[in-house]
Amino acid sequence: MATVKIGKKKVGDGQPCFIIAEIGINHNGDINIAKKLIDLAAFAGCDAVKFQKRTIDVVYSAEELAKPRENPFGTTNGDLKYGLEFGLKEYKEIDKYCRGKNISWFASCWDEGSVDFIDKFKVPCYKIASASLTDDELLKHTRAKGRPIILSVGMSTLKQIDHAIEVLGKKDLIILHTCSAYPSDYNELNLKVISALRERYNLPVGYSGHETGIPSSSAAVALGACIVERHITLERSMWGSDQAASLGSSGIIRLVRDIRLVEMSLGDGIKRVTEKEIPIISKLRRKGQ
Repeated sequence: MATVKIGKKKVGDGQPCFIIAEIGINHNGDINIAKKLIDLAAFAGCDAVKFQKRTIDVVYSAEELAKPRENPFGTTNGDLKYGLEFGLKEYKEIDKYCRGKNISWFASCWDEGSVDFIDKFKVPCYKIASASLTDDELLKHTRAKGRPIILSVGMSTLKQIDHAIEVLGKKDLIILHTCSAYPSDYNELNLKVISALRERYNLPVGYSGHETGIPSSSAAVALGACIVERHITLERSMWGSDQAASLGSSGIIRLVRDIRLVEMSLGDGIKRVTEKEIPIISKLRRKGQ
């Protein structure tokens, strides 16, 4: 199975798990919170941070934006959506800040204009959200940028995934298994799908987790996930729709540690007697030494 290069790192079989800290909209429209989340991801040892980019009046209808919704930015859904959306000034700061922290960044782009916007920063890859998997025009537009693509396949049938991969082509493509409920129940995670997707598509497969805990994301690595993506937050009690399904500072630090321990523990699959076992043989075996 081929590897895919994201920035300076190879992702796929035989490579360390590529760990993505999704900031998404957990910055709550505040660039200083975004920088603190980048600090956290870098300190924890993550390989990249991910944001979300939308052209609000393209992704949402005027009717949807006008719906009443009390929020920190106003009284309508539109106030909320515009309030959470970073523009050119903020992304220039993000780009500079991530370079200073030596951590990659990219975004899930929900429309063609957002793909063009993010492309200005020469990001190492693009993410296509599960919600966009059936948007053929967006898939084609993203592929035309010539960069690796990470495709989330939550809330999608195999038929829909087959079609999306046919549209995108398999070159420099990574699939992420996920359950799109926020937060996800453990009995809905279905981690065995990771192996099934690897076998069906012969592509690198990762895992995007929206559960509240850590062990299942580590288990995904043992099942062959080459990427693990988790939302992060400064505090899970903060205002925002994604905070409850995110990992706080101690959570993301523990997850990175556990993933590296899982990788170390997997070994190479060759049965051998270890050096530390040798002196135990003479102590414990009575016969056949």
